[in-house]
Amino acid sequence: MSTREFIAAWEELWPIQKKAAGWDVGPMLVLAGPGSGKTRVLTCRIAHILDSSRDKNFRILALTFTNKAADEMRGRVMNFVPGLEGRLFLNTFHSFCADVLRQHGTHLNINPNFHIYSQDADLLAVLNDAVEEAKKTSDVVCDLDKKTLPVIKRLKSLLILPENCHEVFEDPRFGERMFVVYPAYEAELTKRNALDFDSLILKTHQLFTKFPAFAKRYRTVYPYICIDEFQDTNHAQYALIRALTEDQHKNIFVVADDDQIIYQWNGASHKRIVEFRNDYSAEVLQLPVVFRCPPEIVELANNLIRHNFLRTSDKKPLEAFRSGPGPGRDTVRLLPVFPDFDAEAAGIARDIKDRHSPHLGSVVVLGRNRKLLQGVERALQREGLPAVISQRKDEFESTPFVWLHSILRLANDRQNRDHLEAVCGSFAQLAEVEVDFEDVVEQAQGSNLGYLQHWIKIVRQKSPNASVKEVINQASRYLGEGRDFREFNRLALDWFSNLAQVHQQSDRDPTIEVFTRYEEERSVWEELMREITESLGAEITLEAFLQELQMHSKEPSPKPNTVVLMTIHGAKGKEFAYVYLVGLVDDELPSFQSKQKGDNSPEMEEERRNCFVAITRTIKTLTLSYAEKYRGWPKKPSRFLFEMGVLNRRDEKN
Repeated sequence: MSTREFIAAWEELWPIQKKAAGWDVGPMLVLAGPGSGKTRVLTCRIAHILDSSRDKNFRILALTFTNKAADEMRGRVMNFVPGLEGRLFLNTFHSFCADVLRQHGTHLNINPNFHIYSQDADLLAVLNDAVEEAKKTSDVVCDLDKKTLPVIKRLKSLLILPENCHEVFEDPRFGERMFVVYPAYEAELTKRNALDFDSLILKTHQLFTKFPAFAKRYRTVYPYICIDEFQDTNHAQYALIRALTEDQHKNIFVVADDDQIIYQWNGASHKRIVEFRNDYSAEVLQLPVVFRCPPEIVELANNLIRHNFLRTSDKKPLEAFRSGPGPGRDTVRLLPVFPDFDAEAAGIARDIKDRHSPHLGSVVVLGRNRKLLQGVERALQREGLPAVISQRKDEFESTPFVWLHSILRLANDRQNRDHLEAVCGSFAQLAEVEVDFEDVVEQAQGSNLGYLQHWIKIVRQKSPNASVKEVINQASRYLGEGRDFREFNRLALDWFSNLAQVHQQSDRDPTIEVFTRYEEERSVWEELMREITESLGAEITLEAFLQELQMHSKEPSPKPNTVVLMTIHGAKGKEFAYVYLVGLVDDELPSFQSKQKGDNSPEMEEERRNCFVAITRTIKTLTLSYAEKYRGWPKKPSRFLFEMGVLNRRDEKN
């Protein structure tokens, strides 16, 4: 029985959207412009399939590129067809691959309990150790090879295995070195029981091609495949889908916009859409109506993007759903040119203060790079306006969650010295019980027990505090002897609450910032627990939880009434009432590197798509700005201002 929410959402679809959402079988490419309701179409399609097959047990595989997008879509589907979420895997490519490798990676000698390294700092440490080890047996390897991480990432994104890598380099001497370094890097990852992000895709593709029975099994379990933001797929991700579906399974539904390809550095390309149409003989449906933006913004976007040639030839121009002028005054504003960037940042801050003080949380400042955002952030702070630059955060910082994360990691990987050291250090701050991690390692030598049990034993001996002993007993019960990490998580959060209350009432040294950022990280932790459990199911294992947690950002939501600053890449997929786009000069947007490649280069077209993405985040007003000088160098107004029709060539200063 359909819920009222699903019935209402279905009835609100336009006929063309309803056609897409109601698509049954066969390959389908939906070309959806920004703000065209593609998320509603995709979630309605998934809900429609589940709702109309309640007596079936097949599952739907839905893939996207960010955890936030996956969580939002999953929430909508659960609201539309509650109780059927068990028949849906809706997550990122990397999460899907991690799930496959947990179940079947042993066929490639991958331990299901693997770690996922998501930070370059960790990968550089792996590469450093690999090069040092390789130098012992090879004369061709040198310290310069410690800088080849981008090369290894590129090789993996092209699905090139270590044993084949020497064939792809024009410089045979460099190829000879990589033929040693790349396998050494992989060996070091294996030694650490770890996979990097690129390995998740590479190894899953290898599994499906080396053991086709697994791909066949997944085709049977998932007769419906849906992919969001398909234009962002790189070669490896598309090859993974081809290996999964082969030629006999063509019931694949993808949503894409070749005008929003801004991850060319990661292998995204307009060619992927061409390949999909050719490989699957897909029917194409276009959703050009923009519900988000005022008509003035839609006009700018069309003016801009028509200068690109690397796009679908028969693509329809965007159409504005709204008619007439946009709401309020000055839907599109170009601020008077500033003498330099410092003046531009100050002017932006004053403008935001004058116009948007009552609703700062609806304002976003977009820039091509982080350096621009930092200048505006300082200017906003000088005006007394709360502001934050949005950025990925890979680790927890508050002492309670450093400890909780570390003890879960240690329970999962019981001989890991790094996790043990983090447990000892953070617990000493929390409970004032000092345990030298070297003492734990020494006691564990020759024992069948892991570091966690020995750490628990020492803490019991050292602490007379009843509440500390209770926490330690629970750690022993739920982590040392069992694997009920969710129950231990609940108990640990209760303990943190009690500690925080005592900490607030005490006269402790304020320089010991044990609970700094505790409240915001608690909300992040609880939200991630919910998201991951909903994604992977109530019976999620500790290793699956930790692997998934490693792939999520630990960035907190902005505080209310705070201006958010984001790079254009970070803003993709989002929308804001009031958008400020700063630094609109040649060498910033478009970038200096794209100018070097030439006016008609793929790099210049991608910069144009960056600008397209930025302006189409707008719900109400768009404010554009530029200055005459940046870092002391004179700059010309961005060519995109002229292409959009915001500036006329007669206005350009010589």
